[in-house]
Amino acid sequence: MKIIILGAGNVGSNLAQNLSKEASDITIVDIDADRLRELQDRFDIRTVRGNGSHPDLLRTAGAEDADMIIAVTDSDEVNMVACQVAYSIFRTPTKIARIRASAYIEHSGIFRNEAMPVDFIVNPEKIVTEDICRLVDNPGALQIMEFASGQAQLVGIKAYYGGPLVDQELRYLSQHMPDVDTRVAAIFRKNRPIIPEGDTVIEADDEVFFIAASRDIQTVMREWRRAERPNRRIIIAGGGNIGQGLARVLEHKYGVRIIENNRERCYELSESLDRAIVLLGNASDRDLLIEENIEEADVFCAVTDDDEANIMSSMLAKSLGAKKVITLINNPAYVDLIEGSEIDIAISPQQASLGEILTHIRRGDVVRVHSLRRGAAEAIEAIAHGDSKNSKVVGHSLEDIELPPGTNIGAIVRGNEVIIAHDDVVVESDDHLILFLVDKSRIPEVEKMFQAPLSFF
Repeated sequence: MKIIILGAGNVGSNLAQNLSKEASDITIVDIDADRLRELQDRFDIRTVRGNGSHPDLLRTAGAEDADMIIAVTDSDEVNMVACQVAYSIFRTPTKIARIRASAYIEHSGIFRNEAMPVDFIVNPEKIVTEDICRLVDNPGALQIMEFASGQAQLVGIKAYYGGPLVDQELRYLSQHMPDVDTRVAAIFRKNRPIIPEGDTVIEADDEVFFIAASRDIQTVMREWRRAERPNRRIIIAGGGNIGQGLARVLEHKYGVRIIENNRERCYELSESLDRAIVLLGNASDRDLLIEENIEEADVFCAVTDDDEANIMSSMLAKSLGAKKVITLINNPAYVDLIEGSEIDIAISPQQASLGEILTHIRRGDVVRVHSLRRGAAEAIEAIAHGDSKNSKVVGHSLEDIELPPGTNIGAIVRGNEVIIAHDDVVVESDDHLILFLVDKSRIPEVEKMFQAPLSFF
């Protein structure tokens, strides 16, 4: 597949890094020559310097025979115009654009071939807002990924000392939860992946990813972690698009306070929100946090556009007694440094956007992709087609399917039923299979398994 990426920022760079390992023909375009030189030294990609919306430059980048253009520059307008040019002049089949401004997204009629031909929109703010809301609704989770329109969830948690499943083999999981079917998809121990087997022993501080029907998630989590009381009080630092979106979703379920240092923006927030309390001030102001009883806050979310401000306010809130802090981090170099210390969960908009983009890139009938562990692993939802004669998965039991090393099937969604993966389960046509991959170099092999046979069409 020949792909042109416009924008060599964090999203574009991460995307180029991931795709360069998958034998794709990648060209990345940016105006920053130094940044392009750095990327070319690190990855097997082609670089072109210039403005990605210019027709001549797109031609130089290979738009005449490109399969896809992914516009992820810092400018919504450049991204949209680039897609327009790619469609009008080069008839590029697939066009993906990162669009941040809600004013554009609210008018869906803009994004069609007769107007602004963008096939898929990626909105990092919306993705991050949804991710944080799921974490607030599920205390104790480190990451929550939805599949099959929310019917199944893959949840990452940390096993704790003294937990009922620590020092136990996974084969005994069903004894602890006889009424709930679940499966451990992967384990990360000291940042190293472990493919779970029946005799795998869970250790304290293991990061465990398990899959279950969404209705059973809370039951399973109670077995893995100490029972945490539901969240009640939420403090949000930052009244930008993400902060406003969070407050709007959470204010009817929790007591929400939002801290914003711009007076005019505070007035806007007060008018747009129903129940949330808007506070004018700096989230790194110790006296303000104490005055607002930070020690009673169940969750402190720092979501300004300043990484350093987010980190400092989160660390301060934690030291003053906030139960959990969730911090928005744009610089990927910071994430590994701070997560797991005073900061409980670091959210990366780049990684969130990456999964959304990869969904549209994967070959085969892949309908959902989630990037995990800062891009080190992937969870995908793929649809099986065909029959036992022309498909590598349909009509075969799970124990007979030859999966690439480092790949694990966690569950199957069949209609409205979530079937946890056991060896004797037979895959049927149109089943949605949820797979976990810790070796991303094997992704092309997985894609081939889910490519529809010619007879299917």
